[in-house]
Order: sequence, then C-alpha cells, then structure tokens
Amino acid sequence: MVAPTLIAAIDQGTTGTTVLLLDENEAIVGRGYSEIPQSYPLPGRVEHEPNAIWNSLLVALAQARRTAAGPIAAVGITNQRETVVVWDRETGEAVGPALVWQDRRTTEACEELRRGGHEARLQALTGLLIDPYFSATKLAWMLNHDPALRARAEAGQLAFGTVDAYLVWRLSGGRAHVTDVSNAARTQLFDIHKLSWSPELCGLFQVPMTMLPEVVPCAGVFAQVRGVAGLDDGVVISGMAGDQQAALFGQGCVNPGDAKCTFGTGSFLLMNVGHAPVASKSRLLTTVAWTVNATTHYALEGGAFVCGALVQWLRDGLGLINQAADVEALAASVADTQGVTIVPAFTGLGAPHWKPEARGLICGLTRGTTRAHLARAALEAMAMQNVDIVRAMEADAGRPISVLRVDGGATGNNLLMQMQADLLGVPVERPAMVETTALGAARLAAVGAGLKAWPGASGQVQSAMTRFEPRTNKAERDAHAERWQRALTQAAL
Repeated sequence: MVAPTLIAAIDQGTTGTTVLLLDENEAIVGRGYSEIPQSYPLPGRVEHEPNAIWNSLLVALAQARRTAAGPIAAVGITNQRETVVVWDRETGEAVGPALVWQDRRTTEACEELRRGGHEARLQALTGLLIDPYFSATKLAWMLNHDPALRARAEAGQLAFGTVDAYLVWRLSGGRAHVTDVSNAARTQLFDIHKLSWSPELCGLFQVPMTMLPEVVPCAGVFAQVRGVAGLDDGVVISGMAGDQQAALFGQGCVNPGDAKCTFGTGSFLLMNVGHAPVASKSRLLTTVAWTVNATTHYALEGGAFVCGALVQWLRDGLGLINQAADVEALAASVADTQGVTIVPAFTGLGAPHWKPEARGLICGLTRGTTRAHLARAALEAMAMQNVDIVRAMEADAGRPISVLRVDGGATGNNLLMQMQADLLGVPVERPAMVETTALGAARLAAVGAGLKAWPGASGQVQSAMTRFEPRTNKAERDAHAERWQRALTQAAL
C-alpha cells in the first residue's frame, strides 16, 4: 500500500507555531504546536527572539511527525505579517530581536512622515496608511539606532525579511532569500502596482535595497529543504502567503466580491477585488491577496481592534461569565439587548473610523438591564463593527457581498454567527475545517508543486459549510445601524 502524499502547512503566528500535515483529501493527519515567548522590554515594544521562532517550528514539526510518517511532497508557509527580522548573510544568525507587528516604537517617526505630507504618496504606491504596524519604519528604526548595523547593511552583509523569508532561509540551509508578494505588500517598501520593491520608498525610509529578498509568487517552487529534521532534503517549499491572505485563499474566496472575516482577538476582514487594486476612499487598506499562475488578485482589508477580546473583558474585567464559552447561553437567555449598546473602543476605533481618541462606551442602561443584556450587547457590538467594515468595502469596491465566510475561535458561537448574518443581511458560512489559514498555505503549496490530484489545488474546493441565513428585514437592520451609529458618535467625543 502506497502512503498518501502529505503537505506540511507551517502556520507561524504571533504566539506560537502550528504545523499541520494534510493528506490528499485535506484531512489533518498530523498536528503540532509550540508557543514562542513574548517580550515587552518597554511600553509599546513587542519583540520575539528569531531563534525561538525557528525552534518552535522544529518542535511543532516533530510533534506532527509522531502521528504521520508518510512522505511529504511539499511545504506551505503562512505567517504573522509585518514582523521584521534581520540576519547575517554569512552566518545566518539574527542580529537582534524580531520587531513584532504589534510594536509601536515608531509612532513618532510615523507622525513625522504624516506631518511631512508623505501619507498620500505612500498610500498611492503601497495601498497602506502610515502606521507603526507596517515593516518599513521598524526596519529603519533598527538601522538608525545602531550605526554599526547600518554600515553592515550598506555593505550588503545583512538580509531583511518578514517571518516567511526568515523561515525559508532556515529551511533551505541559507540557499534562498525570498518573500512572496502578499508579505512584501505589507512592508510599505513594495509598489503594489508594479509588484516590485520601490527605490523611491527605500530612499524615503533609508533602507538599502541589497537587504531585500527576491519577491516570488504565492505558489511555485521557491526553494528546497536542506538539513531539517522531519523533512527530507529536496522537499520543495512551494506555497507562501501572509496569514490573512492565506485564510482568504483557504476559504475559497477566489472571485471578486468574495469576502471572509477572521474572528480573533480583533477581527480581520478581506474582500477579493479582482485583478486591479482598488484605492480605498474609506481608509481601508489595499493589499495584494496573492499571485498564482501568473495572475495577481488584490484585496481590501479592514480590521477592528477588539472582537474576541470583548468577551475576555466580560470574563476577566467584569466577572460576568466564568468561561468565554458561557457568553452564548447567557446572551441567548434574552430576546434582545433592551436598547443597551456597547462600543468596545478600548484602544480607539479601527477601520473604517480610525478614531484613536475614542474610548469604550456602554449606553442605554436602565434598572432592568441584566448581565444577559450586556452579554448580548457585546456579541452585537462584535457583529456591528464588521458591518461597518463590510459597508465600507462595498462602497470602495462598487459591489455588494453575497456571503461572508468566517473563521477563527469565536465562530464556534452560533448565536454570534446568526447575529452577524442578521445584522449584515447576507448569509454567513462557517467551514468544517476551521484552520483555514494553514489550509490556504497547503493549497498554495499544492498549486506550486503541481500536485494535480490535490483537491484544493484550484483554491475553490470547500469543506462542508454551516450556513446562517439572515432572519431580519431592512427596516430592522437599519434600526440597529442607527442605534449603533449614535453610540459611535458618543464614544468618539
């Protein structure tokens, strides 16, 4: 009996690394996970140790291999985006900690860029707004705060990459310095129209172009594994994408107008807008979704800062529930919120409002308000934030969405999913395979390796879906939206 052909999907996230081994039916036959330490050396600073990231991959791979020893045909990688790693080209050793996407140390540098009138040009070239979130100011900070490091960079001795590039370097034994277009598009050094590094942007941020990796499509043979326990030498690395783009691909959102929402600590929404970038007039992000088979798709992206974190606050901050899972039954015990609205602007409002000065708000309280009404209002707030982002996307793209596909931990809450469908007015679909980020990486690897028998190689194969149909009419949705907008106005005073 011939062992099934497996694909190793590496999902390198902010808190740890997951490795899934999937067979030709996209079934998970091996799984491993390893946490990585978080470092907060000063307020606003968030760092990872690059070697810890690498070691977490090795541990997770070894765990996955314990239950699946079949031959691995290809490796797909998806990763936390925007995080900056710099290493020595000769030794492969990182020259300092990885500056994580959450790191805010470049806030003042971003303000200087904004005051200098650079935001419009940056948005035109990259589709991104000025924010410490993105890689360019982080990389510039590293070079500007260490003259010896800048000298080595300008001498061509150092390599820069987001986490995908760093992992490929290590997996290939230092033979490949590459990143894919979706990750390159998050650095703010990449022209999303020309699909190449921008000399103009590198000049603005004073980044030597010799540091930059080669940009490759999201599917193709980029490198071969060398000297990695658990993987045979010569196994191809053939799929790469940033985590949100990989989830979009894993959800089968391959046609213009297709959209997905990942419910995590915050929520991330992406809409496929087709083969040309759509400039946002609603202060959303325009980004590269993927390049596959010489065809590039673009996406609009918006995120809300607080999603699942609101339920954590009900548990840890207010003590209204003992476990996060308790919120569903509590919220379902009442028919509505009795006019209570929560605006979870704990760290300001994200897309499409961008009100950093906004603060959290609970309004509409009466003597009849119970913890059940607060629980239901929290779920409603999570859904309404996404409605705002979807409406902005629809306005920018000039087309409505017909269905919202969802993934992430909070999607196990059936009441929340039904509320999302009701308040949005379109069906919500939740796949049986909830690890859509890793699935997207695996599907891209299948395409890149030419595995024709792999069912997801087209990117369109869906696992079984649970579908939530909207049960409200337009007047009901409009009434909810009006109450929500009034509360937003108060939160942003």
